[in-house]
Amino acid sequence: MKKIAGMTLAFLFWASAIAPLSASQTDLGREVLGKNDGWAAYSTGTTGGSKASADQVFTVTNRQELVKALGGDNKTNGANDTPKIIYVRGTINLSVDDQNRPLGYNEYRDPAYTIEEYLKAYDPKTWGKKDVAGPLEEARARSQKNQAERVLINVGSNTTLVGLGNEAKIVGGGLLLTKVDNVIVRNIEFQDAYDYFPQWDPTDGAEGNWNSEYDNLSIVGSTHVWVDHCTFNDGERPDAFNETYYGREYQHHDGLLDAKGGADLITISYNHFSEHSKTNLIGSSDSATTDEGRLRITFHHNFYENIGERAPRVRFGQVHLYNNYYKSDGNEHYVYTWGIGKSSKIYAENNYFEMDPGFDPAKLIWLAKGTALYETGSYLNGAGKHHEVSIVDAYNANPANTTKVSKDVGWKPSLFDKIDPTQSVPAIVKAKAGAGKL
Repeated sequence: MKKIAGMTLAFLFWASAIAPLSASQTDLGREVLGKNDGWAAYSTGTTGGSKASADQVFTVTNRQELVKALGGDNKTNGANDTPKIIYVRGTINLSVDDQNRPLGYNEYRDPAYTIEEYLKAYDPKTWGKKDVAGPLEEARARSQKNQAERVLINVGSNTTLVGLGNEAKIVGGGLLLTKVDNVIVRNIEFQDAYDYFPQWDPTDGAEGNWNSEYDNLSIVGSTHVWVDHCTFNDGERPDAFNETYYGREYQHHDGLLDAKGGADLITISYNHFSEHSKTNLIGSSDSATTDEGRLRITFHHNFYENIGERAPRVRFGQVHLYNNYYKSDGNEHYVYTWGIGKSSKIYAENNYFEMDPGFDPAKLIWLAKGTALYETGSYLNGAGKHHEVSIVDAYNANPANTTKVSKDVGWKPSLFDKIDPTQSVPAIVKAKAGAGKL
């Protein structure tokens, strides 16, 4: 290797990589959530792995290195509460073996399962409307379990995961935060948590539906979580490529970022969600009454671009939505934006909607056994002109909507920094939201 002034190029690269930060630089791994920045700031706040010792600071470039940095064994890493900082460099594919060789349908498939036989066994014309059961469904479930054990990565408490530069990606699976506390995830692009083995549910809706399992980021029963400046999408396998079986879309993707199972005290800020159907599910079941008093989540300055629904869809939680930018003009897959689920308590301020010309603002919300939404400062932009609008008033004014929406949600947010004027939201969010913009 060529030397320069007595030093090799390799040494110069190494030296620059470990050089101390200048006064104008910030080590994102040591940053913590601001003291008023949403629900994740409540009580103890969210500091992630900021207190990690030098031997618990890692840079990872593949799945095996990521699992090792998180504790060494993916089955038990969720119990590793040692403070740790993990920097993600480049693209990490989670659907690989320990030699980083790609895995797919054939590698995960149980020998007793094929999609062809599955389609024959559960054809609605012969199977009907009852739940699928029997050897082929059991083989499908085993196949899905094989994949899940590989592509879902458990993250323990007191962890910071942060992308280096503007090219850090985690693809082919997702992160799973289960009953942990104090986690920060920043500056990473998450792509294509792809399920090879969707399940047919004949009882889901009037015509049945295919349902998949994996989220890019799933928060289950966890507390004090900050997800900031990340990007979420389906990468090179968007839903537009999905097959159709039994006249229904064969859905390979679930949520982009979901919170359920008593998850609580979460701030989701400056993220970019795009080109996806089911985006953010908060609370997974109407029967999960233990979620009452939990699922306290703040969404602010997020960019929702051409999503289908669930931005978010909320059950039970006290959810603060402010300064988010929703852009869905020309989106033929759009269904709704805010899902008002059972006992949900959404408090929405200064959100901006860019929709098709003549769009009815009443269609921004969907009542799913919920009845309350406080909303103020909303702006709707159609045909290049924006104006303030009351989404609740528009919904209640429609005679077809026999269940009216109450504006009383029983609480008022106090944990937030500056709330920007709605007119400035598109420019701020487009400039700052997503990975690579810190």
